[in-house]
Amino acid sequence: MATPNFEPLSIAVITVSDTRILDNDRSGDTLVDLITQAGHHVARRVLVRDEQPEIVAALLAGRNDDAIDVVITTGGTGITARDVTPEAFAQIVEKELRGFGEIFRQQSFTKIGTSAIQTRASAGISGATIFFILPGSPGACKDAWGLIVEMLDNRYRPCNLSEMRPRMRKS
Repeated sequence: MATPNFEPLSIAVITVSDTRILDNDRSGDTLVDLITQAGHHVARRVLVRDEQPEIVAALLAGRNDDAIDVVITTGGTGITARDVTPEAFAQIVEKELRGFGEIFRQQSFTKIGTSAIQTRASAGISGATIFFILPGSPGACKDAWGLIVEMLDNRYRPCNLSEMRPRMRKS
């Protein structure tokens, strides 16, 4: 069987932070660079405050935009009172991809030890949109992208999330 041609996806990047602006959003910059280097398109880039309603609205905007295939957030996955990205994500996710968070934490453990248990990075599906919620550091975004990139490449075998998208749509 011939290898299919690469099919780029449209990805939204959402930075969750009370302190960052585009000029100092290193994690968002890191994701944009990795996404474009992989051949995908950055369809939208936004910054939202650590406020659950704002995060939910940004996630829903990504899910409800037919031009967006994937939404990746950075920030708000820790354990402080202001870290509410997972709670916002829980309001919209239909199918959680627990393996992503488990493997991310396992990978992080090799770099930062038991501090890895403090992240609540996760992934899931809502409608036909794929979501990844990542910690707010550039290093964590790079590490997570190492897991994400193959799942968004339709050529990756034995299976990938990219080719599953048409079947995720409700009939």
